[in-house]
Amino acid sequence: MGIADTSIAAAAALFSGVAGAAAWRAALAANRTADSVAKIERDRWHTEMTPRVDLSVVNERGRPELLVRFSGPAPLEAIDALELSVRDDRDRTNDLLLAGSATAEERANTIWGPLRLSPHIDGADDLGRRAEPFTLEHGEERRFALEPSQPPRWYGGAEGAHRWQGEYLDKPLRIWVRCVVKGHSPWRLTADLPTRGLQAAWVRAR
Repeated sequence: MGIADTSIAAAAALFSGVAGAAAWRAALAANRTADSVAKIERDRWHTEMTPRVDLSVVNERGRPELLVRFSGPAPLEAIDALELSVRDDRDRTNDLLLAGSATAEERANTIWGPLRLSPHIDGADDLGRRAEPFTLEHGEERRFALEPSQPPRWYGGAEGAHRWQGEYLDKPLRIWVRCVVKGHSPWRLTADLPTRGLQAAWVRAR
């Protein structure tokens, strides 16, 4: 093989290598695009399937209760595990801990809001923060007993209790709603519920 033939063969090999690399990069880009499109479609479907969970605070039976209702979408026949928890009025996790003031544990053990779940009733925990997960089918409704939240120790005496009640008199009951359905990523939703209306005011968790 002459020098010219050798040069041609080398050029052909180089061109083939470049073409192969370009094809590999194109295939990789196509796969990434396909993955991106698939993720967008999954996210869209997950959003469309967000459970329609409506909540309301009522006083129909002489005491406050939390009503929870599941109304769709139709493809979701049931929520396999619906988890409720009472939110604080704000996050105090990073508040300064001053000498002689409330400890982090005391803050965490206080429901900073107007109402709490009645402890040990309807599956509520000791604090009245969370209820045991439950199943809720399409069109069904559940009730949970509520009661006024308890002031922490530094709101001492009758005057402190009165001040605590005054601070939360017109504040909403804030609820976290976590929905678990087989075959879907969980949804975490929230709702702020009025507590002093004369009639039930339904609020959708979002």
